Amino acid sequence: MEKLKSRILQDGKCFPGGILKVDSFINHQMDPNLMMEVAKEFGRLFADAPINKVVTIEASGIAPAILVGYIMQLPVVFIKKKEPKTMENMLTAAVHSFTKDRTYTVCISADYLTSNDHVLFIDDFLANGNASTGVIELCRKAGAQIEGMGFIIEKAFQQGGETLRQLGIRYEALATVESLDNCEIKLR
Repeated sequence: MEKLKSRILQDGKCFPGGILKVDSFINHQMDPNLMMEVAKEFGRLFADAPINKVVTIEASGIAPAILVGYIMQLPVVFIKKKEPKTMENMLTAAVHSFTKDRTYTVCISADYLTSNDHVLFIDDFLANGNASTGVIELCRKAGAQIEGMGFIIEKAFQQGGETLRQLGIRYEALATVESLDNCEIKLR
C-alpha cells in the first residue's frame, strides 16, 4: 500500500531500540480515510478465505478490525488485556508487549470464540509475534481455526514473521519495515 508507506515515511518517528511511532495516524490519533483504505486492502487480501469472525487485541487493533469487519460484513471481537468482573466462560493466554515491556494475561469469552469460528486476526504491528502467538493459543483452546492474520506494519527485523511462517500461519502485512538502524526508517 503506497499511501500507507508514504505516510509512514512522512509522519512516522523512530526511537532507539527498534521502536516506530505511528501514533499521529494509526494508533493514537487516527486517520479514518487511511484506516478505511487499510480495511479495504485486508478485505481484498483475505476475500478468498472462509472467515466468519474478525478478532483483534486491545487497543490498537480495534479501529482497523472494526473497519475490516464492516467491509467484510463480519462480527468483530476484541481480546481484552484486563479481566472484566462480568466475563464468564473465559479463555486466557499470556502475552508480552514489546512496546510496554509488560506481560498481560489476555482474555476472551468462550461465548465469542468457539469451534465454529474461522478467524481473521487484525492488528497494527507484527514485531516479535507475541500478540499473535497469544491469539493462536486462545484459538487452540476454543477449537477455532485461524484463517489468516493481517498487520498494518510488520517489522521484518524482528522474529514475528518468521514465527508465523514456521507455524504455517497465513499472514499479510501492508507495509514492511526492513530496518530502523540509526533511527532511519527503511521500508521494503
